[in-house]
Amino acid sequence: MSGDTLGKLFKVTNWGESHGPAIGCVVEGCPANLELSEQDIQPFLDRRRPGQSHLVTQRNEADQVEILSGIFEGKTTGTPISLLIKNQNKRSKDYNEFATLYRPSHADYTYQQKYHHRDPSGGGRSSARMTASNVAAGAIALKVLKHLNIEIFSWVESIASLTMGLDFDAVTPELIEQNMVRCPDQKIAEEMEVAILEARKQGDTLGGVVRCRVKNMPLGLGEPLFDKLEADLAKAMLSINASKGFEVGSGFDGTKMKGSEHNDIFFKDENSGKIATHSNYSGGIQGGISNGMDLDFKVAFKPVATLMQKQITLNLAGETVEYQGRGRHDPCVLPRAVPIVDAMTALVLCDHWLRQKAYQS
Repeated sequence: MSGDTLGKLFKVTNWGESHGPAIGCVVEGCPANLELSEQDIQPFLDRRRPGQSHLVTQRNEADQVEILSGIFEGKTTGTPISLLIKNQNKRSKDYNEFATLYRPSHADYTYQQKYHHRDPSGGGRSSARMTASNVAAGAIALKVLKHLNIEIFSWVESIASLTMGLDFDAVTPELIEQNMVRCPDQKIAEEMEVAILEARKQGDTLGGVVRCRVKNMPLGLGEPLFDKLEADLAKAMLSINASKGFEVGSGFDGTKMKGSEHNDIFFKDENSGKIATHSNYSGGIQGGISNGMDLDFKVAFKPVATLMQKQITLNLAGETVEYQGRGRHDPCVLPRAVPIVDAMTALVLCDHWLRQKAYQS
């Protein structure tokens, strides 16, 4: 199976299955002599892990990361870094009947038709559990980028029809982490929590939008034509389970504006002497290259496909059957998607920063 590696210089190869002995990844391209330990990675996994609140799946995995290679005396050696996360809280029997049918909007049908053999336990390779490895790798990318003072933070902007009213510039990491939904607007977050719990009670699920902002962006990240910064970000974000949309800056709303309204006008900051723009409809990217303004994008997540309601579907023989979801699942992926978006952003930026260094003397 191909498609398991992200990046060109800072490369992450993801491996494992949801109910296998373990999951993990191999990180290549990390500069040598960087201080790194499990303690640098674990806090990021703790933000993503299942069972952290009553709003998410109750599969209770500790997600303790182990570094197996690439480190000597507490520092990176420049060789591949292998990360291991053991699966401990598996209930594979919950998925026995799914081996013989296609769950609606899941990867069961497409995996079966493409490979003619699949692991149905927890979705196997198609499970959102695979994102844990990417979050671990993202923690390393953030460590590499730390000296640039880059600040990446994502938050839940909307769930179903509930949208936060807090101003974009007022969002801080502290506000994001003040509630379990990870929405910086406390009042709307409370309404979102009620909506999620009501959906769970009904055996249903909800979708929404995660927004990401990156402050102190370096100028010049991105490669024309096919490796534009927003193109690589889109690929990374749309690789996340349940993601169905990506937009930078004004996105689709920009289509409603005239060019005279949408253009970001340049000016020279008198204090710093740097060139900036009065508006940021470009989302910090022009011509596929970062322009030094804050990076701003959104990722849309569909409602989780696993419902605890009876549905009609087909089995492997093409017969109509009735089925009802079992196991432990998120009624809404948005709270746990936030650290995943952060990590995937860090991976893309780290890769492009290393590539940009090749152009500098």
